[in-house]
Amino acid sequence: MQPYKTAAYYTLGCKLNFSETSTIARNLKDAGYARVGFDEGADVYVINTCSVTDQADKKCRNVVRRALRKNPDAKVLVIGCYAQLKPKEISEIEGVTLVLGANEKFNVAQHLESLDEDVSGEYIAGKIGKVREFYPSYSYGDRTRTFLKVQDGCDYFCTFCTIPLARGKSRSNNIEQTIKKASELVSTEVKEVVLTGVNTGDFGAGTDENFFMLVQELEKLDINRFRISSIEPNLLYNEIIEFSAHSNKFVPHFHIPLQSGSDRLLKSMRRKYDTKLYEDRVHTIKQLMPDGCIGVDVIVGYPGETEEEFMKTYNFLNELPISYLHVFTYSERNNTLANRMDGVVPMNVRHERSKMLRILSEKKKRAFYESQVGKEKTVLWEAEKHGESMHGFTENYVKVKAPYDETLINTFSKVQLEEIGRDGVIKSKILELAEA
Repeated sequence: MQPYKTAAYYTLGCKLNFSETSTIARNLKDAGYARVGFDEGADVYVINTCSVTDQADKKCRNVVRRALRKNPDAKVLVIGCYAQLKPKEISEIEGVTLVLGANEKFNVAQHLESLDEDVSGEYIAGKIGKVREFYPSYSYGDRTRTFLKVQDGCDYFCTFCTIPLARGKSRSNNIEQTIKKASELVSTEVKEVVLTGVNTGDFGAGTDENFFMLVQELEKLDINRFRISSIEPNLLYNEIIEFSAHSNKFVPHFHIPLQSGSDRLLKSMRRKYDTKLYEDRVHTIKQLMPDGCIGVDVIVGYPGETEEEFMKTYNFLNELPISYLHVFTYSERNNTLANRMDGVVPMNVRHERSKMLRILSEKKKRAFYESQVGKEKTVLWEAEKHGESMHGFTENYVKVKAPYDETLINTFSKVQLEEIGRDGVIKSKILELAEA
């Protein structure tokens, strides 16, 4: 007999984690666990963790405490990247019932069924090298956009990153299986699908299939929009850019990790490109898609980043026609090569450099938005109400607003972008509904 009836979820980290949490929630629902809000005092709490920053431990502890405040008798399960990297450490957090590593997280229902009533602080996390299976996932019902996982793991072993240790080798389904999973979304109300993975562009690694072949097949599905999430510059081949420029479904929005504008640091990081290749990719996008939106990941304070090297990054980004930055302050991680390198940058210097790049990001975003004012775009409206307004995103990822109208939720409108509001969101005038 099933001892628990309700389950609640909390996701830390990336789009990939959101897709996996949503899939696990559907699996538990099929097993008889009704999904409830986190603050409703669930019988079971599933916390999907991230390991990208040094705040993983603190965030995990906070969420566990919050869950137990809602129901002191709840079973708390911790899964995800941090759970694979530090299972024993997490199991010692007061209130944690069970920790599941990468190979076990999709078997939550089975583990709940076999749990003893008084169990606590247990963990199951095998060696990451034995993780071979790909578990397809997608989010549904959580947001207007759906995140479709097409790839997992990474073979790159960049010196600052623990993801290969948390998620294992690069792997994916074949195109036929991936299309079959994506086709499940065709009959739903989903209007936009975001393709996601640890190293999305590495789809098909070790086979005769590749990401561009997948993109071509996805184009044939009856889904309005596809958006590619973060993709490595060395895997963003020109044929993908050219295809997107002429596509009716793949939108002109790319998020391309850079990490540093210094070729010396890129080599030290074990990145698989240089600044020339990166610059070529950006200019190809803007040449073929002048309104294209380009986001950039960048790390500041990496070991050996002198003032001169940092300014190379700053000036490189300042001169590129990019749209916004995601700035990460380097943090030391166990079991990484960078953690043993000389040239440690003082924390106060890291924070100051991060601040400079975040200010640059705001300037870049403002300039990009100003370049869009007066143009006509198509917006997919989201459900959340912001005062008397609602928000949505254009195909090229410009955030816009209009007077709230419930009938517009999850529909497209042709709009004219009028002016940038004080909140940084562009006011829009609805010209016509793009669909009934």
